[in-house]
Amino acid sequence: MPLRKSQQHTGDGVIETYIKRVRAFSPNARKYLVSIMIYGAGFGVHRILFNFFLRSLGYDETFMGLLSTVSSMTVLISALPMGYLADMLGRKFSLVTAALLTGTSIFLMVIFPTGAILIATNILMGIGSSLGAVVSGPFLMENSGEEERTYLFSMGSGLRMAAYSAGDWVGGYLPSWFGGIFDVPAVSSTAYAWAIAMAGVLVIAAVIPRLTLRRNKLETEQRSAFAPIAFARQHPGILTKLLLPMFVTSIGAGLIMPFMNIFFSNVHNQPDPVIGTLMAWGSLAMGVGLILAPAFADRYGKIRVVVYSQAISIPFLALLGFSPVFGLSALAYFVRLTLMNMSSPVYQTFVMEQVDADSRAMVASLNSMVNSFGRAFSPVLSGYLQVSYGFGPPFAGTMVLYVIAIGMYYFFFLRGRKRMV
Repeated sequence: MPLRKSQQHTGDGVIETYIKRVRAFSPNARKYLVSIMIYGAGFGVHRILFNFFLRSLGYDETFMGLLSTVSSMTVLISALPMGYLADMLGRKFSLVTAALLTGTSIFLMVIFPTGAILIATNILMGIGSSLGAVVSGPFLMENSGEEERTYLFSMGSGLRMAAYSAGDWVGGYLPSWFGGIFDVPAVSSTAYAWAIAMAGVLVIAAVIPRLTLRRNKLETEQRSAFAPIAFARQHPGILTKLLLPMFVTSIGAGLIMPFMNIFFSNVHNQPDPVIGTLMAWGSLAMGVGLILAPAFADRYGKIRVVVYSQAISIPFLALLGFSPVFGLSALAYFVRLTLMNMSSPVYQTFVMEQVDADSRAMVASLNSMVNSFGRAFSPVLSGYLQVSYGFGPPFAGTMVLYVIAIGMYYFFFLRGRKRMV
């Protein structure tokens, strides 16, 4: 099956086109975007504080890497079952269930922070994350037209990052606030626990707008249970090309991304509020890039945006990891986040456009699997390398893997395909 091409718009100016596309968003899409902002704010608080919470309890980077691996392994193992569950439950109730599972796991982490319970709750979070990741792409496809689709995917990712930014910023100060309330140090496990509990409240609150979603006409009984299997058997080459670059990227991302707060704390000796503010601005910068991405995709083509933006990010990744000056490292962090991640929703749209409607949940499951596979193993390796050799080897490994993935995007989709989008 040849790769499909999406239409490009002409005539209108960039701003006018953008406004037109956003106005075309369906009511379901708008409600989903609201839920993403609420969920993202909660998850932003969790991600900025959770490693610090673990450290306050006496756990080291190796255990942090283990938990990241457990969560990613769960996403990996459960991705295909979650794809079929998403078809059984429907998009609406899958999104509701995903938020409930994730929020519940956050509460349990802070209430029962023993090693075994932390592993179990990360498994539960992995299941919720897997279900949410699997259903989001098909949901957006089914609630958008071809013209506004890339804008919707990018707006969803951009607003999520903006919400992460708000959560990161607030999360940097929450331990101090709760430390004052309970008369304990801001770096105590009690202060961190109450702060992270607020993250759980927000994640579960995302259920409210999701409950108001209207179910689509394509019901479970109208879907063929064997359509995904048939597609995979008929088009293995396409699936390999679509998924392999993301797999390589996931390995590289798993080496450094779960540890960025620890990196700025250990290497640059920055306090929690500074790190929270830094990650907040980083998420905001990435959100702006994500929102702008569809305009670039319309002008230059989806795959060109993927290749060029990721390639330009590599020098900034090197500056981030190896600059001894905190200001330069922080600036590189902002630029790298924006460039490397702005192409993510563009490529997700591209992938969803290559498969039939009945197969989208399966392909989204495979997408989730390959993204989780690398992250399932590389954080443990990275934790060991950090303890033994510092952050240099993880950053170097990430750079090499990203270059390999960029080469795959180019040779699979651009070389010899001048008009490929």
